[in-house]
Amino acid sequence: MQAHRPRKRFGQHFLRDRQVIARIVAAIDPRPGQAMVEIGPGEGVLTGPLLAACGRLDVVELDRDLAASLAERLGNPPGLVIHQADALRFDFSALAESGPLRVIGNLPYNISTPLLFHLFAQAEAISDMVFMLQKEVVDRLVAEPGNSAYGRLSVMAGHYCEREWLFDVPPQAFLPPPKVDSAIIRLRPRTITDAERALLPRLEHLVRTAFGQRRKTLKRSLKGLLDPPAFDVTGIDPGARPETLSLAQFRSLAEQIPAG
Repeated sequence: MQAHRPRKRFGQHFLRDRQVIARIVAAIDPRPGQAMVEIGPGEGVLTGPLLAACGRLDVVELDRDLAASLAERLGNPPGLVIHQADALRFDFSALAESGPLRVIGNLPYNISTPLLFHLFAQAEAISDMVFMLQKEVVDRLVAEPGNSAYGRLSVMAGHYCEREWLFDVPPQAFLPPPKVDSAIIRLRPRTITDAERALLPRLEHLVRTAFGQRRKTLKRSLKGLLDPPAFDVTGIDPGARPETLSLAQFRSLAEQIPAG
């Protein structure tokens, strides 16, 4: 079958390096009976070995041409379920009827952050996620307070998941080669308590507001959201900047915001 021409508007870069493909599959370690879904299967270089290992695989592909040709590319294997859909709007939790999902994929650079937040919102239906992402995004996901990459994504990813950087992938592993390095990360959703779930809307609002003006001190960026006594109660310096606060400190501040 003729190779698919990568489409810039979909941020398509197709993995070609067989050693990298094998290393990713080994990191995922698919097993029979696991509920697995692949985002953006492209030409199926990961889809084939994953399906062979687990027996059934749901895939979500936005590109109509790729979705229409994928089964034929792989020899029309049984157990392959293709959803021609936008992953940003897809209900992944609906696929978790038989058990928690394992979600994997080579995520397009142009939608990776909103897609991660879309998946975080469904994290209770997911057991783990293994993604290839732009290395800059992985740096942000695993960053700790005080690091220049630390921001809203770091804090909220830490709220939802345990994060593990696995390895980097060079541009020459793709066709066409992207202008950036990539990396593989594993995300394991944590068990969220009822108290953490109730706090989530306030935490999200607080973190978004604080990092929306990250050059400002907390006292200035959170003015109107938190009264000065909130800093006294939590023991957090109002003169600090958001990139210095841990997840626990953001939670402490969020608890000072009235619910409702």
